Amino acid sequence: MPTPVETPGAPRTLKELEQLLSNDIKVKVAGVDVDGILRGKYMSKQKLISAVEGDGFGFCSVIFGWDMHDSVYSKELLISNKATGYRDLLAKIDLTTYRRIPWEGDVPFFFVSFLDPDTREPVFADPRSVIKKAMDQASAKGWQCMAGAEYEYFNFKETPQSLVDKKYSELSPMTTGMHGYSLLRTTLNQDYFTKLFDESVKFGIDIEGHHTETGPGVFETALAYTSALRMADNAILFKLLAKSVGMQLGVLPTFMAKPWAGLPGCSGHIHVSLRDVDGKNIFSWQSKEPRRDAANPDVQFLSKEGECFLAGVLDGLPDVIPMLVPTINGYKRLIGGENFWAPNAVTYGYDSRAASIRVLAPPGVPATATRFEIRVPGADMNPYFAFSAIFLLGLRGIEKKMVLHCPPLSDPSVTRENVTKLPMSLEAGAERMMRRGSVAREILGDKFVDHFGGTRMHEVALWNEAVTNWEVERYFELV
Repeated sequence: MPTPVETPGAPRTLKELEQLLSNDIKVKVAGVDVDGILRGKYMSKQKLISAVEGDGFGFCSVIFGWDMHDSVYSKELLISNKATGYRDLLAKIDLTTYRRIPWEGDVPFFFVSFLDPDTREPVFADPRSVIKKAMDQASAKGWQCMAGAEYEYFNFKETPQSLVDKKYSELSPMTTGMHGYSLLRTTLNQDYFTKLFDESVKFGIDIEGHHTETGPGVFETALAYTSALRMADNAILFKLLAKSVGMQLGVLPTFMAKPWAGLPGCSGHIHVSLRDVDGKNIFSWQSKEPRRDAANPDVQFLSKEGECFLAGVLDGLPDVIPMLVPTINGYKRLIGGENFWAPNAVTYGYDSRAASIRVLAPPGVPATATRFEIRVPGADMNPYFAFSAIFLLGLRGIEKKMVLHCPPLSDPSVTRENVTKLPMSLEAGAERMMRRGSVAREILGDKFVDHFGGTRMHEVALWNEAVTNWEVERYFELV
């Protein structure tokens, strides 16, 4: 059976909503901006019910017209600008996303999606709308997009104020040393470590695994597999939860991809597969014997559709890299990343943590668990865009019956010198995505690419204007 998208207890009618909120006076609602940052507010129960009865409520469009620090984009883009007066968008409440926030007195919470106030069509850059586009394409074939996410993140004994006071330098990690999978290190910060797990479950975010990772004060949390939209919601809310729980205990987590040079970065690996209406895994090969027409042994236990999906992802991966690695800092994780299992090329391989796409299939996993792990994204990814890009590329591969044009990483002919490298800077990635005729334009449309690409070039412009400590230390005295 298909995995339900709605959360447990989500109301399906206005009457059910009113009953659900009978003892509440306020509700928290939030949408997601292009940087994967939650933007929301408290509103009265009466206002929420009125919005559900109608078309939604007004929400300032400027969240699509400014960056993560609320600076208006240097080059104004289509959704929110002076010409439109930074008008309101319609925020449509998604009742299927109901949950309660345990660390805020169990206040009810709902996601919103954004609509154009004139056309009532989804805003083309709204992350929740973009992932629905991918899911609708799969649904047209009778398939459901399934996904999982894993986060690595550094944790510091700091506060937002201490970061400013210390000028973001000489910060104190929660623990010292390199202790992956340590049972001892978790004892040092047991309240924080266990509360992350416990509060996640209360918040409707099921955890598959939670452990220390290699690096000072680094954790890794794997979120339990579910439908892609629910997974993206869970992923974005886990960051909110980690930061909120951390504030209560004097811990500040960061999901930067590369907070420290010389140490492993923080990944945001994602897992993807497709299921049919009966729950069958579309990527699985339903036989104990290898598929005879498989391109190579690494994909011999994938279905033909699975192989075509993989070929589609590999074909378009360089063109969508900003959707997987959206920040300046994210590319620091990929440069020289092969030393830390952070792949930076168009590669794949059976159960290979060195490849950009790790093929997980029998005999290593049951056929029902056949999937692809995309290892390129860092923890700074916007999960909605990352999932959208991968599913749209893979569905394009199936539609066009694409074939694998390169051998797996295990093939002796594959070397660092002859693999196709991914763009190694946000500027190069955005330029490739925005070029005429890119695969990104084909699967996502010109409006999205121009808007999202414009936001990335804004980041590039700010970076190019910045004078860093590295430059001052290197050049100040000697030149």
